Amino acid sequence: MDILSAIIQLLGGLAMFLYGIELMGDGLKNSSGAALKRILEKVTGSVWMGVLTGALVTAVIQSSTATIVLTVALIGAGILTLKQAVSIVMGANIGTTVTAQIIRLGSIESDGSFLLWLFDTDTLAPIALVAGIILLMFIKSKNSKTIGDICIGFGVLFVGLSLMTDGVKPLIGTDAFMTFIEFLGNPLFGILFGLVLTVIVQSSSATVGMLQTVASVPGSGITFAMAYPVIMGINLGTCVTTAMVCSIGSSKDSKRTGVVHIAFNTIGTVLFLIVMSIMQKLSIFGNAFWVAAVDSGGIANFQTIFNLITAIVLVPFADVLVKLSMKIVKDDKPSEDKHPELHTLDEKLFNSPAVAVGVTINAVAAMGRIAMGNFEKACRILKKYDPVLVSEINEDEEYLDQFKDTADRFLVGLSKAVETEWDDRQMDMLIQTVPAFERVGDYATNLVELADRLQSENTTFSDMAKQELGIICSAVNEILSITVNAFANEDNEAAKSIEPLEETIDDMVMILKDRHTKRLKSGACSISSGLVFMEALTYLERVSDHCSSIAVVMLARNNEAILQNHYDYLREIHSGNDVAYLSERERRREQYIKPLKEVQ
Repeated sequence: MDILSAIIQLLGGLAMFLYGIELMGDGLKNSSGAALKRILEKVTGSVWMGVLTGALVTAVIQSSTATIVLTVALIGAGILTLKQAVSIVMGANIGTTVTAQIIRLGSIESDGSFLLWLFDTDTLAPIALVAGIILLMFIKSKNSKTIGDICIGFGVLFVGLSLMTDGVKPLIGTDAFMTFIEFLGNPLFGILFGLVLTVIVQSSSATVGMLQTVASVPGSGITFAMAYPVIMGINLGTCVTTAMVCSIGSSKDSKRTGVVHIAFNTIGTVLFLIVMSIMQKLSIFGNAFWVAAVDSGGIANFQTIFNLITAIVLVPFADVLVKLSMKIVKDDKPSEDKHPELHTLDEKLFNSPAVAVGVTINAVAAMGRIAMGNFEKACRILKKYDPVLVSEINEDEEYLDQFKDTADRFLVGLSKAVETEWDDRQMDMLIQTVPAFERVGDYATNLVELADRLQSENTTFSDMAKQELGIICSAVNEILSITVNAFANEDNEAAKSIEPLEETIDDMVMILKDRHTKRLKSGACSISSGLVFMEALTYLERVSDHCSSIAVVMLARNNEAILQNHYDYLREIHSGNDVAYLSERERRREQYIKPLKEVQ
């Protein structure tokens, strides 16, 4: 029964330990998402900068798996090149060693020092748990939740380690445990054990933590010579469970990243095993060093040294590894993809919501540019029919419709992963912007249908109507351009300039409808062309309305009053109390309404 209880306690501790790592990692990832996004976007062509980035990102989010998954997704999004991704993956191996260094805190002895007593996990874990509960139960904000998750995860991690340690103690000295120790005496078996266990547990940090737990128990019999092959096997296991899985169904470069990760870890393990075997045979550092019991700190230090030296040795050969991966994963026959930027939304990005939001903004901005291009072409077709442009608009409209469906599904999934208040507001903006840009594309096809009607009825606009249409189309194309660029650059100042132009366009529509009604009554234009003109004005006005809506949701991200009530904000600025707004509106009226009135 004692053995059974020990096994149950060991498994329970392992469960808490794994949950603690995941909870702490999720909290760290969510609290630092914006920073990770900026770091990843600034990765340059320098391999060493990529290695540093990979190490830093992994150290922050506490998971090399998450870093590799994210890197693969960013390749698909076109943000990272293969070479940059490879260097980040190399750095991820270094960053993952931080977890083992945190776990070694459990072996700290206070020796009467208050500072060491404070950092003793028997003291630090309960403090972290209490702080986490206070943040989660009493403060209850999104920011406090992420910090609370970090604290709770940290505390649970070390409580799990403590349970694992207590569960291992009764097993020390049993026949099964001694057989296990003999098994680890063979370096190849040690590598195999580390690899298989990591594949099962799906976390190199957790596997190293388990090894540290067993080694920290007095009398465990785990020597340095037994521990180092297991650590190298753990590194092999993590590349199998992450790089290969992440590359399934992804782009060719994503698959190549997985191949490089496997090659990098395999070559590093083989080289290190050869060197370590020679050093052990020659008794370098003395025979006692190899047969002495290793503790948690020794395991953490070796893992760090192993990954650091492997990176230093193999990073200069990054180009060779990239070429090797390109030979293994060959390119398919080139296929034309007119808008590759619309195919960048990958659910792997959910691992870092802030990065996913950034990639989505880029993709939706590309959608906006396509819709804007279609609308500009449609305005030209309305004045002079061109079947080539009609074909281009119809083709791009298909892309817009397909992307909207993809984006809608992606945003629903991403909304469940978002944790911070800022990302939540970004999501609100995206959810409202996608259908707005899609409607702009629809209005472009509506204008094409009006042009088709004129063509089929063999009629056209009067010269006066063509001039008027040219002026208002210029205004609408400008407001579209400002909106798309403001959205793409997340430029709130540019967004503020949209509403004055939108109000000006509304005034232009009223003027033109009144003027055209008079032309219809006087017989200056045909009924068929007159109805087309009036309908076209409606579509032009609706496009500017959507631009206004996008601008408002952009501004609402940083303004609580606008967020709570969009209509009050619009009513307030239209009331004439905002000097800057009035000045911009007057400038726009001078730019567009004055020449409109001069049309004869």
